Amino acid sequence: MDYVIEMMGITKEFPGIIANDNITLQLKKGEIHALLGENGAGKSTLMSVLFGMYQPEKGIIKVKGQEVKIKGPLDANALGIGMVHQHFKLVHNFTVLQNIVLGIETVKGGILRMEDARKKVVELSEKYNLFIEPDALISDITVGMQQRVEILKMLYRNNEIMIFDEPTAVLTPQEIDELMVIMKNLTKEGKSILFITHKLNEIKAVADRCTVLRRGKYIGTIDVADTDKEMMSEMMVGRKVNLTIDKQPAKPKEVALSVERLSVKTQKEGHTKDLVSDVSFEVRKGEIVCIAGIDGNGQSELVYAISGIERMSEGKLMINGEDVTNKSIRYKNTHGLSHIPEDRHKHGLVLDYNLAYNLILQQYFQPEFQTAGFLKNEKIYEYADKLIEQYDIRSGEGTATIVRSMSGGNQQKAIVAREIGRGPDLLLAVQPTRGLDVGAIEYIHKQLVKQRDEGAGILLVSLELDEVMNLSDRILVIFEGSIVAELDPKKITVQELGLYMSGSKKQVKEEEAGM
Repeated sequence: MDYVIEMMGITKEFPGIIANDNITLQLKKGEIHALLGENGAGKSTLMSVLFGMYQPEKGIIKVKGQEVKIKGPLDANALGIGMVHQHFKLVHNFTVLQNIVLGIETVKGGILRMEDARKKVVELSEKYNLFIEPDALISDITVGMQQRVEILKMLYRNNEIMIFDEPTAVLTPQEIDELMVIMKNLTKEGKSILFITHKLNEIKAVADRCTVLRRGKYIGTIDVADTDKEMMSEMMVGRKVNLTIDKQPAKPKEVALSVERLSVKTQKEGHTKDLVSDVSFEVRKGEIVCIAGIDGNGQSELVYAISGIERMSEGKLMINGEDVTNKSIRYKNTHGLSHIPEDRHKHGLVLDYNLAYNLILQQYFQPEFQTAGFLKNEKIYEYADKLIEQYDIRSGEGTATIVRSMSGGNQQKAIVAREIGRGPDLLLAVQPTRGLDVGAIEYIHKQLVKQRDEGAGILLVSLELDEVMNLSDRILVIFEGSIVAELDPKKITVQELGLYMSGSKKQVKEEEAGM
């Protein structure tokens, strides 16, 4: 059998952790080969070894049967290997075209020549149905479009072997479907794809074979068509995983959050635009209310306004019956609000602090953790150890681990531990399982239901329709900054929910219908 890539016996170690322990991976020409594993299983590390970003301690890599040494991404590119990273590597104030040619520009007589590049990029985008606007700035295009730019970068460099690292983590359901079609088109043209993911339905949809890693070790390679999702999740987690959520009906009590006529406006090129317009709702203690919508319909701005990250233009906000409209973020945090933010790097963690300090970011000023401005480190580390054990946060060096070096899933668990550990009355959970594997998702869902049953009010914001349908007690659909429907998850289908989210269906209020 001819493999285009063979990685044999790859071992890669970091301080305190063996990320890849004697792993073998073989990619056939023209196949989509999924690499499945929990967060921290070693998938991204293995692909970074193939892309030359890390050097393995042991093992060999063969490309088209020849043993090679890949010292860096330039070597990988020269061998026809390209990679789309989970966090895209694009220059935001450059255009699409400039990003695609960056690093392999055509220069004649000291002048940048873009005509040929533009022609080639337009031809490639038509051939692969990757419709993009070459002159748009990266900062002005959607995440789905940015991903197409990353794919065009690989095609422009004639990469035959393409690595996609968690490519769907930031896409809407529609963009995910489009990406699957694009991947199949690429393999029809003879490209070979390595696809890192932990979403089982995506593997079922596009992959031919799948290699499973668990805690840095190779578990096995399977044919996707012959293996069901339950079997794959068991290989990945090492035990049976409950893919449905067990929860009792909600018993809502007093109001934890009351939002009255909240609006968020922005000034753009002289016009005022409503990002959130005139939104009112309540969340009671003991229920999970979900705001569902396609990304970019005002849910982020709504959460920023409630948490205090951004100002609201109009409206009133009450937590536990107290008006907190003009209170500081710290005041809200110490008066019942916890917030699991959607961007864990930007708003959730201080990446260069250690794990212990990240776990007390909203409490370090309390008497328990400081005296006269001096931190009580012993108490901080004690508290952190307790959370690490309780929430199974895995890292190379425990409380001393610098958070930047942890896997995405464990960074997320740290935020969840910190926010729930404070025993909130109101928990804003925004995309709490984005980019997590089934084991971690199951865990976080259980924690949210447990919080609800212990009497917290939970406002969940999610783009994952399964999560919305399974976790919510009530669903509020947001479309273009307004709440267009309030739905009961037990009474509607995913398809119906999708229609409300895309704006093709609106709920008629009873008084308008002449009731």
